[in-house]
Amino acid sequence: MEKLKQRVGEIFFPDDPLHKFKNQTLPKKLLLGLQFLVPVFEWGPQYNLKLLRSDVVSGLTIASLAIPQGISYAKLAKLPPIIGLYSSFVPPMIYALLGSSRHLAVGPVSIASLVMGSMLTQEVSATEDPTLYLKLAFTATFFAGLFQASLGLLRLGFVIDFLSKATLVGFTAGAAVVVSLQQLKGLLGIVTFTTKMEIVPVISSVFHSRDEVSHQNQKPIIQNLLLFLIGLLMSMKNPKLFWVSAAAPLTSVIAATLASFMFSSKLHGVKIIGHLPKGLNPPSMDMLLFSSSHLAVAIKTGIVTGILSLTEGIAVGTTFASLANYPVDGNKEMMAIGAMNMVGSCTSCYVTTGSFSRSAVNYNAGAKTAVSNTVMAAAVLVTLLFLMPLFHYTPEVILAAIIITAVIGLVDYRAAGRLWKVDKLDFAACLCSFVGVVFVSVPVGLSVAVGVSMFKVLLHVTRPNAVVLGNLPGTQIYQSVQRYGEAERVASFLIVAVESPIYFANSTYLKERIMRCIREEEELIEANKETAGLKYVVVDMTAVSAIDTSGIELLCEVRKTLEGRSLQLVLANPGGTVMEKLHLSKSLQLFGSNGLFISVGEAVAHISSLSKAHREVI
Repeated sequence: MEKLKQRVGEIFFPDDPLHKFKNQTLPKKLLLGLQFLVPVFEWGPQYNLKLLRSDVVSGLTIASLAIPQGISYAKLAKLPPIIGLYSSFVPPMIYALLGSSRHLAVGPVSIASLVMGSMLTQEVSATEDPTLYLKLAFTATFFAGLFQASLGLLRLGFVIDFLSKATLVGFTAGAAVVVSLQQLKGLLGIVTFTTKMEIVPVISSVFHSRDEVSHQNQKPIIQNLLLFLIGLLMSMKNPKLFWVSAAAPLTSVIAATLASFMFSSKLHGVKIIGHLPKGLNPPSMDMLLFSSSHLAVAIKTGIVTGILSLTEGIAVGTTFASLANYPVDGNKEMMAIGAMNMVGSCTSCYVTTGSFSRSAVNYNAGAKTAVSNTVMAAAVLVTLLFLMPLFHYTPEVILAAIIITAVIGLVDYRAAGRLWKVDKLDFAACLCSFVGVVFVSVPVGLSVAVGVSMFKVLLHVTRPNAVVLGNLPGTQIYQSVQRYGEAERVASFLIVAVESPIYFANSTYLKERIMRCIREEEELIEANKETAGLKYVVVDMTAVSAIDTSGIELLCEVRKTLEGRSLQLVLANPGGTVMEKLHLSKSLQLFGSNGLFISVGEAVAHISSLSKAHREVI
């Protein structure tokens, strides 16, 4: 029971989160508990005016980026633009209280917006029944938050690890392409546009609707895209110029809105945002659908968007935490992101998480704590209360340009190149995910990404490496004969290294692999006409971290098979856990004193000396 308790603790509590509570008084434990659940009580007492000054500057900077992006991403999710601003007000304040990252800038993001829009529109049309669509969006957001908070509370964060880096590179690049293609409707002023998101229907729709293309949109498109790209390139080359890329979207929105207002009589066919209501987030708890025929799609959408937003938020938070050299608790982040989405669903918000682009601006602007999110929320609050009428004449084409510029950074071609160079299987996973998103659908692309990740896990578990070792001349070191050309085979010995745990899932494969190595060694001896035949098979178990009953049966079966062929099976350097299970199963007795050694070198030296002594006696 003690070992089981220790093992469960290692699985679910690898960081031992309760170590601070040991040997503490009850008041101290209560304070530590409050700080653990609400991190602001941990760093809040040390907060000062100097930190506030830095946070105000960074908060106002990211607000200039968050306001236009919030409006744009809401359109991407097929939601009213005002929902994007609501989602940039309440969630950041919740995260400032519960989050552990100092630089994570919270708000709507492109990937989650795209996935929510694509999944919900399969069930309900956002144009034909906007009220029901809005209710489903809020319900999906609630279940996304519930799922995220549950993962953090139950410490099941390893679930999101099944989305590997390789599949995420392909998925986000594919999503960026899909997002950009969807903006062609606004960029070109097309009225008749497909509701599908795949590349073939979109290109076909643009081709068949080419007569509807508005030439009035082309000039502002080119001007704003150039402005955004120049700002992006400047900030990439010189991080101190972060404010250029951060201010570019809001500057474009202001300029385009002024131009649209002043020349509205001459700009025919240019769509504008229209009326946006002033005021704080209205409560939306009564809009959550828990007893609807559409509940299943809301739960499914919530879980999918929850996983994606959680993966993005934690990845962004840990990235900037490593740059600034401070710890981020993944489980706390899950609970914080989940809490802000559950609260957000009750205050007219949809799924939010940490945005990489806004977090990068926040980091470069010198943010010191999560108070920068509160400052950003305050700026959004002022906008909601007083500035909403100013966005009435904002052209939709500007929002499309903002979205395209924001998702350009999601296409990480350098990462794809590294995958091809380092691991072809990872590159195949990346490519499958990308193709699934672009040519089939976003949900299918995500399913492909998860499926390929699971396949990789199963492949490594069920088909582990088993390599033949040889001796490096003049040393007691044994390495792969395929990887080291100077490694020499040892006469009468076949040394096989198993480089994974031995479980029921791979025991049959390992048996076949070992027997194949024996057959190939015997064929090599016969081909070289060597006088010393094969007598000993040494299994190097240095990398075998665990073994189950099927693995033990494998070793016993191989030993029995080799005995029938006058060969001896020898085990070298099994780990403590493996030794314990071999001892409890009484399998060690079968190998005897000459069948178990602490290293391959010791096994070869000892058996060789015994064999030599035996020949001398004879």
